[in-house]
Amino acid sequence: MAKPRVREFLSTLNLCSPLDLDPEDRDLLFEAHEAASKAYAPYSRFHVGGAVRLANGVVVRGSNQENMAYPSGMCGERVAVFAAGAQHPDVAMTAVAIASPSPNALAHAFMPCGGCRQVLVEAERRQGIPLRIILQVRDENVMISESALNLMPFAFDAKGLGVALED
Repeated sequence: MAKPRVREFLSTLNLCSPLDLDPEDRDLLFEAHEAASKAYAPYSRFHVGGAVRLANGVVVRGSNQENMAYPSGMCGERVAVFAAGAQHPDVAMTAVAIASPSPNALAHAFMPCGGCRQVLVEAERRQGIPLRIILQVRDENVMISESALNLMPFAFDAKGLGVALED
């Protein structure tokens, strides 16, 4: 009997002080915090903002929008990514900053939900270049992933449906 092959996947996040960010990333985080201030979160009180930087320098914001019919709401980073894709379909996304000012957010555990990770991975795959993810709670240290796939190494893709996407 053949021995099962073991595959190991590691996710790597860089941790740094906000003061150590380059100006472009600092500005993008500021935009994400500004977006979080516009969140509609009367139920969870967990405000999240997302800001997408496009290859042409344009920044698109989004914030979480809750709804009493809970599944009908949308996470901040997903709103930003979908808005960028809808408004600028032919421009690559280079980075997404995700921020929360919420007092109940844990800095060491602040991550996009699984649905948002899948959306980020698909945006990255669709454009064929890595999507840098920058995460911050309040004014605390920043976590950076150099690729969305790093946050979800077992992401679902079209091959799982038995089809290949056309370019």
